[in-house]
Amino acid sequence: MAMSSNVRSKTAQRPGWFGYSSFLLLMAVAAQGAEFRGNVVDADSGKPIAARVYLQNATGEWLLVNSAATSGSALPYLEQWVPMPGSAERHTTVSAHPFLVELPRGEYMIEIERGKEFIPLRQRIEIADAPVEQTFRLKRWIDLAQRGWFSGETHVHRRIGELPNVMLAEDLNVAFPVTFWTVRSDAAPGLEPSPLRSQGPSPFGPREDRGFDPIRIDPTHVILPRNTEYEIFSVGGRKHTLGALFLLNHRSVFTNRAPPVARISEQAHAEGALMDLDKHSWPWSMMLVPVAKVDLFELSNNSVWRTQFGFNQVPPFTPPWTKLEQDSPNTLTEWGWLNYGFEVYYALLNCGFRLAPTAGTASGVHPVPLGYSRVYVHTGKRFSVDEWLRGLKAGRSFVTTGPMLFATVNDKLPSETIQFKRPPTGGVAVDIESISEKPVARIEILVNGEVVESVVPDLMKIPEGAWRAKLNRRVAIKETSWLVVRSVEPQPDGRKRFAHTAPWHLSVAGKPIAPRREQVQYFISLMEQEIHRNREILQPAALAEFEQALQAYRLLLPRAR
Repeated sequence: MAMSSNVRSKTAQRPGWFGYSSFLLLMAVAAQGAEFRGNVVDADSGKPIAARVYLQNATGEWLLVNSAATSGSALPYLEQWVPMPGSAERHTTVSAHPFLVELPRGEYMIEIERGKEFIPLRQRIEIADAPVEQTFRLKRWIDLAQRGWFSGETHVHRRIGELPNVMLAEDLNVAFPVTFWTVRSDAAPGLEPSPLRSQGPSPFGPREDRGFDPIRIDPTHVILPRNTEYEIFSVGGRKHTLGALFLLNHRSVFTNRAPPVARISEQAHAEGALMDLDKHSWPWSMMLVPVAKVDLFELSNNSVWRTQFGFNQVPPFTPPWTKLEQDSPNTLTEWGWLNYGFEVYYALLNCGFRLAPTAGTASGVHPVPLGYSRVYVHTGKRFSVDEWLRGLKAGRSFVTTGPMLFATVNDKLPSETIQFKRPPTGGVAVDIESISEKPVARIEILVNGEVVESVVPDLMKIPEGAWRAKLNRRVAIKETSWLVVRSVEPQPDGRKRFAHTAPWHLSVAGKPIAPRREQVQYFISLMEQEIHRNREILQPAALAEFEQALQAYRLLLPRAR
């Protein structure tokens, strides 16, 4: 599925967005200089590989590169979160062919990355008057496919025509591009770009419906092309935010409007689709969990970027039982935002909702590379998209923004339900292997959302250049519980990357899990506030779903503690 190497997007149409015209002018000036040609290869095999390329001159201007091969492709990506000038993502994804660019004399910085499993390369280059050719060798620090793990992300706004280039450059195995989209309660999802997110015409045209069948780029990289986003910002023609919900890998074209959502969810599930919550902080999110029977929770969502964290305002109604990291009275740090999501996820698990973790970036409308956050699903060494989907739904997985985390409980992978007639003598065996590009600071075991072990691991540098730690722990289980493992990898700039497993469910004497009263009350309070906020706006059928969710949470109170 080769694409033209001359693909260019038009200038973004909103004020404050960095336009392509500046790049085109810069390239015209650069044409008077020398040609720079680069080759990206796997350091071990010497074979050409696709990658993401950043190129910056001495004054800080970002440059794009072209493919040097007629059969190759080079896709520019230029996105910026308008309120934050430092949150700009400007790169080119190149196919497994040489790339080139005309440059004037001077010094440049080039950065090359490929997904999560290769060590990023950063290097200065000098350009004089003669052509320069250089080979860049990317070193793999881990090979997840060899271990039977394959990656994906569930919130993708790239056009289907872009994905063969971008997925290979990021080594992302499975992608779910949004095909149908609506931002209004009175409009069914359509193919046209959202009026709230449009950044001008895409060089690939409008979104397109390619049907239900998977599009295979190669044996281990697959596009699942039929997905729908309901992202409601207006109700009955009136500005009113409810939030977003994803239907992933459905068979038919949905003509339903939302809200209400229950009938949409029933049809989607009947077609084998998955329901993804998107963000936990949307006003309607905690209604969707019991009413729409949501399958997936994004532990890393579209507010987590490679560049500067942008969505930093403290949201209303954050969990009262935890203190979130802030850098001012009104703003969260990125780690505070992530922990907000973790705590809501843990509370939902405590309430008995079986939600599998996932990750999404909204690459295509947010300043973030495709797959910067991703979920790895275990299928065994033979990749199968059907098995990958089953594993995603079940939670045979872990989510990461950087480090890799492999764990078992009583020799079982995440997602397993382990049953005991009585509390297990000596607890359960938790075996953990952490491998990371940079040293992890701690590895944590959580039971029912509480950290029961926090370990500063003994790290060993391995030949691939990464850091490895192994832990073996016995964890006491006194009642029906769930257990997860997470790790934290500090970065030189002070930010943190993480890995987080899906839960194991530990059933004792067949009893249900006992929710925490303060968490149940939190969800009840959210629903009461939403019923009040929506009472004069939503139609009765839609408002009734909030009442239904409120009742579902209230029914948990008798067994709460």
